[in-house]
Amino acid sequence: MSFEAFDNENISLGHGAGIQAAQFVASKGAKAVITGKCGPKAMKTLSAGQVEVFVDQSGTIKAAVERYKRGDVKSTSMPNVAEHYGIED
Repeated sequence: MSFEAFDNENISLGHGAGIQAAQFVASKGAKAVITGKCGPKAMKTLSAGQVEVFVDQSGTIKAAVERYKRGDVKSTSMPNVAEHYGIED
């Protein structure tokens, strides 16, 4: 159970930000992503990188990690938001 924190340099991209962020996470060797929301393209990218994804998580990071460690969350390969979620055109 270790972690590293990185600035999300892709946040300003708008379109493609999720894919770029997912590629970055996978390139760092992450085994799991605990997140609130994950769109279809980012999910596909993470799955291709063999990164487990745990969606619909909220609250503190500590609480989310504790749920993960206890096995109270289940990974998914299904996105929980539509493509381009959160982008204002």
